[in-house]
Amino acid sequence: MLLPALYAVPARGHAAGAGPEALAVVYPDIGQPYRKVFTEIIDGIEEQARQHVRGYAVASNADFLELQATLKKNGGKVVIALGRQGLQAAAAFDPSTSVVVGGVSSVPDAEKLRGISLTPDPALLFALLKALVPGVKRVFMVYSPQSQPMLKLARDAARSQGVELVAMEALDLAAAVRRYENAFASADGRTDALWLPPDPVTVEESTVLPLVLKESWNRNVPIFSSSILHVKKGALFALFPNNFELGKELASMALGVLNGDSSRAGVAPLRAVRTAFNTRTASHIGISVASGQQRTFDFVYPVP
Repeated sequence: MLLPALYAVPARGHAAGAGPEALAVVYPDIGQPYRKVFTEIIDGIEEQARQHVRGYAVASNADFLELQATLKKNGGKVVIALGRQGLQAAAAFDPSTSVVVGGVSSVPDAEKLRGISLTPDPALLFALLKALVPGVKRVFMVYSPQSQPMLKLARDAARSQGVELVAMEALDLAAAVRRYENAFASADGRTDALWLPPDPVTVEESTVLPLVLKESWNRNVPIFSSSILHVKKGALFALFPNNFELGKELASMALGVLNGDSSRAGVAPLRAVRTAFNTRTASHIGISVASGQQRTFDFVYPVP
């Protein structure tokens, strides 16, 4: 069921007694630090929408039919559904409720929905890689079947930068380790790089990541990622969500739906990103980045 204390929480900055509104946000009822992600997205939604946005914090065992009835009662016509609970709610709603999804890395049946994922657009990743490592010719990637939908975007992004993408599938952690060993055995740090996609199978944090970071350091092979934590641990750079700007983009999409936008459905990759860069790793593998360019990064490690 929905948690009564968190049910129909008015968006910050608006009076609790505000009237019914056409735009609503459904987000998971979870604790910190994860709740902060959704709070920042909602801040961006409010900024862009410039209107009262009613928020619904939803527990994992929520009654989604009851939620939809409440949304309709309060005047909600378009719902921005965030996180896994939001995605589950969207799947349960009847077609009378229009939904825009966000705040999730992967979306099943993405072609049937409308929204923006948390996975950075490979085009942005490969463009930054080429800017930082102009001599790169080949990028290795180990992926599991759940990352399959990203492959076409990744291949197109690599091709646009004149880079060969060597994508190796692994069904489990043991297979992933073997794929990485094979990749490093043939890698040349002067022309090769390794991409760590947002894949919990092939980029497992406790076993795979330490192994990959150690090998990349020993062989001077640059690694890039979509996790700021990987940069803290030694990856060269990462792109990761700018939650506030993502909220603004989701609001624009939702307002478009509200105003009759009938463009084709689909969940777009994330383009509202921040950048993290590791200067120690760059120095170790012989990459020189001017101080002016370093100032364009949102986070630099190690912290000066």
